[in-house]
Amino acid sequence: MDDYPLDEYDLCMVCREGLANFDAAYSFGSYEGSLQQLIHLFKYAKVESLADTLGHFMLQALPLEANFDLVIAMPMHWRKRWERGFNQAELLAEPVARRYGLRLAKNLRRTRYTKSQAGLTEADRRANLRGSFEVWRAEQVAGRRILLIDDVFTTGSTLRAAAEVLKAAGAAHVAALTLARVDRAISSRSALKSAAAAWGQQPSIQPAIEPQVSEARQRSLSEEDE
Repeated sequence: MDDYPLDEYDLCMVCREGLANFDAAYSFGSYEGSLQQLIHLFKYAKVESLADTLGHFMLQALPLEANFDLVIAMPMHWRKRWERGFNQAELLAEPVARRYGLRLAKNLRRTRYTKSQAGLTEADRRANLRGSFEVWRAEQVAGRRILLIDDVFTTGSTLRAAAEVLKAAGAAHVAALTLARVDRAISSRSALKSAAAAWGQQPSIQPAIEPQVSEARQRSLSEEDE
């Protein structure tokens, strides 16, 4: 599930080998258990009221001394946004931008519709994302410290592709912030939990939201890591 597991220093292979286009990456937690269920409710069951709480969770992952000139949410292609009804990264990014006294910047755009990244090799992911981002008003990006926000860090292919065009436009520093990160060390356990839930075993969340989580999980199987 995760091509780049963390080492004993909490670094993945991408960061160790200097392959990342971003300068730092922060995540609030692991993509498992209650956090994964909350993300599914938010993203797939469209419980948008969770955005503010989840956004404040993300702030806890940032160093206290961190400062940024621009906060940018991972953009969605207009077609995907129309299908889902909202951009989850934008909703998560709004409370983060407010924390820094900034308005959410719109300088990064998705230029083409890409197929789901799920099941693709790293090479195929890069090819799938090639040419899919562009920077609008590059002069507003040049020399700036940018915080790039998305919901889940899976392999980081999408974040790296976005950071690459921001760096090409002259950004001085690009940091990635996500709500959760997939880690190979927990992927097998998470897969077993998902399989158990699919067979009708009792999920470990409140009964009132169990049907929504189950429905959201089914949608996530085909939409994860877009």
